[in-house]
Amino acid sequence: MRQNKITSKYFFVTALNIIITLAEFLGGIFSGSLALLSDAVHNLSDVAAIVISFIAHLIGQKDRNKRKTFGYQRAETLAAFTNGVVLFVISFFLMIEAFERFSQPQEVKGKLMLIIAIIGLIANGISMLVMKSDSAHNLNVRSTFLHMMSDALSSVAVVIGAAMIYFWKSSLIDPLMTLLVSIFVMFEAYKITRKAANILMESNPNVDLDEIKKLVLTFPEVTNLHHLHVWRYSDDLIMMDAHINVTEKMSVVQLEQLYMKIGHELKEKLGINHVTLQAEYQRGIKESMIVLNKDD
Repeated sequence: MRQNKITSKYFFVTALNIIITLAEFLGGIFSGSLALLSDAVHNLSDVAAIVISFIAHLIGQKDRNKRKTFGYQRAETLAAFTNGVVLFVISFFLMIEAFERFSQPQEVKGKLMLIIAIIGLIANGISMLVMKSDSAHNLNVRSTFLHMMSDALSSVAVVIGAAMIYFWKSSLIDPLMTLLVSIFVMFEAYKITRKAANILMESNPNVDLDEIKKLVLTFPEVTNLHHLHVWRYSDDLIMMDAHINVTEKMSVVQLEQLYMKIGHELKEKLGINHVTLQAEYQRGIKESMIVLNKDD
């Protein structure tokens, strides 16, 4: 049910952003506003980003199979990474254009720019609110939400700039607003790209490894923990695998019960919800928790 709601939201936000983009392109051309054109380009990139996110969202719902034994959830992480990179690059080029406008200011029709900017602000605000509720639970949706939020802030800057141009007739306000918005968007794009990259690189999602070892060794049957790996597979799944040395003569039934107890504790206390353990007696008994430059 939740996935169907997300799908409907993607459709709505995509259609709304197409309308905003067309309006701002025309408004930017006829008013001569770089800020309005930059906002239109930003919205155009958002349309592409939303489509990428939506496709990734659909792919991510596919079941696991023999070729994709983990499933397709990483598709959404890839989409988030792509969207972050695209936002960063577009913002960089808009900054260059803004600097050029400082040296060669152009006349801007403030009234037309103001009207279009207000329309864009309202539409971007609606898009942002539509995606907000699901952004905390899904990195892909969050990347789309950040696009919408950056658009809304961009529109706020354009509205302020348009009002100042209309009343004060200053041509330098337009590139200044473009520069400020671009800096903000680059910063947000960097954060989401870094998070997506960490997931793709299977980095430790800020889980304290010493706490893992301390927790596992509270079980009297366990004498050592080594070859530990912890990574985030998707927004909903933190995975861990490790080798544990156990006391002599444990039966398969006893090992299974031990695995279940350890897995339950790791999930409840550290949020690790997929645990794979390999039991050993003497092998690796002197190995450290993280083994460098060796095969597992």
